[in-house]
Amino acid sequence: MAQSPSPPQPSSAPISVLFVCLGNICRSPMAEATFRALTTPHTPHLIHRIDSCGTGAYHAGDPPDSRTLSTLADNGITTYTHAARIITPADFSTFDYILAMDRDNLRNLQWMQRRGGGASSRASDGTSRANRGSGGASGATGGAKVMLFGAFGGKSKGEEVIDPYYGANDGFEIAYEQMVRFSRGFVEQVLGEEVGREG
Repeated sequence: MAQSPSPPQPSSAPISVLFVCLGNICRSPMAEATFRALTTPHTPHLIHRIDSCGTGAYHAGDPPDSRTLSTLADNGITTYTHAARIITPADFSTFDYILAMDRDNLRNLQWMQRRGGGASSRASDGTSRANRGSGGASGATGGAKVMLFGAFGGKSKGEEVIDPYYGANDGFEIAYEQMVRFSRGFVEQVLGEEVGREG
């Protein structure tokens, strides 16, 4: 079970962030695109790499779901492109924060991290690096912070982003609202900055 987040300690060094869901076509690419749009104009000196991936290879090489792209476009994000990929051991040594969309993916990531980046028989593989303050899950092997993105949501500790893949378009709209809120919370808590209130 995820523990209560420790008090965030704003980081002054540039960080790298990886967003993770299951297939890397709905939630994590939406998180990546939203985070980029909110942070790039304001904190380019504080974030040096942003990416997304999945714990499963179900959609490897595919573009984001059309509903993800249309939701992003409805909110002014029109230039985002991405090809789905699975998490790798190198990601855990490259990224400072690995942010899961839900507890199932979080548990899988933590399990992979404990194994030192070995492949998961359930879906994939990976592990992580820098140990900076925020709130959430684990940061053992390699020192990375592996945690729920929703730890920065400001509502409840460990808020999840429900997979909208099998639902209607409103699931993508709800997910987008969460991405904006979580991104702002992350920047404020981890970087000690604020980003604009327009998505």
